Order: sequence, then C-alpha cells, then structure tokens
Amino acid sequence: MPDPAARDAAEEASALSHPAVDPDSTAAYGEHPDQVVDFYAPRDGRGGPVPLVVVLHGGAWRAPYDRRHITPFAGFLARHGFAVANVEYRRGGDAPGAPDAAGPVAGRWPETFDDVAAAMDALPALVAAHLPQGDPRRMVVTGHSAGGHLALWAAARHVLPPGSPWRLASPPELRGVVALAPIAHFERAVELDVCGGAVTQLLGEGADAKARAGCADPSVLLPTGIATTVVQGRQDTVVPGAVAEAYADAAARAGEMVGLTLLDGVGHFPLIDPVADACAVVVEEIAQLAW
Repeated sequence: MPDPAARDAAEEASALSHPAVDPDSTAAYGEHPDQVVDFYAPRDGRGGPVPLVVVLHGGAWRAPYDRRHITPFAGFLARHGFAVANVEYRRGGDAPGAPDAAGPVAGRWPETFDDVAAAMDALPALVAAHLPQGDPRRMVVTGHSAGGHLALWAAARHVLPPGSPWRLASPPELRGVVALAPIAHFERAVELDVCGGAVTQLLGEGADAKARAGCADPSVLLPTGIATTVVQGRQDTVVPGAVAEAYADAAARAGEMVGLTLLDGVGHFPLIDPVADACAVVVEEIAQLAW
C-alpha cells in the first residue's frame, strides 16, 4: 500500500507543476481587484456557439490560493471544445491580531458569496462581450474543493432562505453542476476537520454561524432541481469521500438524485490535473451535461 501522505504530495506536485495558462481576455464584474473573470475560447476549431463552463477554483476559501493554479485545467477544458470562464473571488486573509503562524482564515463573509453571486449574474453580458463563442444557455458550473462548494451554492441560490441578498426568484439557467471533491456537507466536514477547520473559519462562531450555515451549506439547500454530479477520489484525504457521500444522502432525503462518481486510486488533485486520467473523467462528466 502506498503511503497516503506521499501519494497526496506527489499528486499535488503534479497538478501544480504545469505552467499557468494565460486567458484570451479578462473582464471585471466589480471594482475590487479580485472581482475578475478570465475567458478562454475553445481550442478545437469550433466557431461556436459552444457550451460555457464556469470554473470556480479551490483552496479552502483562503487568500494564498487564487485562480492561477487552476488555469491548466481551464486550458484543458478549452482544448476539449468548451468556452471557459475562470472566476476569481475574494477569499480570507490573516485574522486580525492572529500570530503569523496561524495563517490565513478561510473565506470572507459575506464578500466571498457576494462575489460568486455577482459574477454569475454578470456572466451572460460579459460572455457576449468577451467570449462570443460561449453559449450561456448551455452553462455548466464546475469547481474543485472549496470551489466545488461554491459551484453547488451557485446552483442553489433560488432555494436560499427568504430575505437572503443572494436569493434568486427562479432557478438559474444552468445545464448542471459538476462538483469536484466539494466541501459539500458542512457538518460532516467539521467532524473531519477538513482543511484545518476551514468551514468553522468561514462561518464564524456563535449564533451567526448557524444562520450563515443556513445560507451557505449546500446540504441544506436542497432540492435544487439542477442536474448535479459529484466526482470524488476514493483515496482523497484532503476532502474525504465521506463529505460527498453525506451530501448525496442529504439530497436523496430531499427527494433529489445526485450523481456520485467515485474514482479508485485517486486523491484530491488529479481531478484538476490535465495529465491525470481522472481529469479526463471530469471532462466527460461535464460534456454529458453540456452538449
């Protein structure tokens, strides 16, 4: 049996070893420097219109992890004939008064959610201006890890509690969601201390945490009526498969079937690594919803 820590390190090193892929264009959806979207035109010679894949990067909602690390995956999708929008959003920085060793906290409340909602709302107009090959009527949202959480959340805004500033009056026009090793069930993620307590940091503490969870936890924002697939490595120790399974179980209890693709011998990072077989599986799952 290979050492799990060594395997994880090798998989992460492979996924992060690829040169960043520069976009064809970048557009702002707000005034903050992080409120931008990178656009990639399809590379397979199709003139369009082609399905639009919206990518939300992971990194435990923490500031050091930005969209650049997932650009090879975005480029991989473009080579497979998709128009791609790679969304940046505000993430958590250092906690006030915390020692440097504490590291950055996870997420910024409410800015992380403000940004994802604003980006999704702005995309049809931005795509028309900057990525005319993309067809927003055939939109699939995908995201990895914390970005997988945000992808599920973006598809559930119409079932947010009444009064939420992010709530939509009707379901978003999506072909579906493909969430990759998502932090999809907050209670289970807290039990497993996923990403060093990232969920607890995102939500804060006390009464606010419970209210925030009701607006942010995909496992309580069900059913959505949006086709949803979760792709998960069975050997993932960063966001263990138990989190995805808990989300799928919650969906089933809510009367909704969520596709759950479990990949043997796969950890956390191969899902976004263009040279990994798991990444080809991800593209196929997206294609099944998009075309």
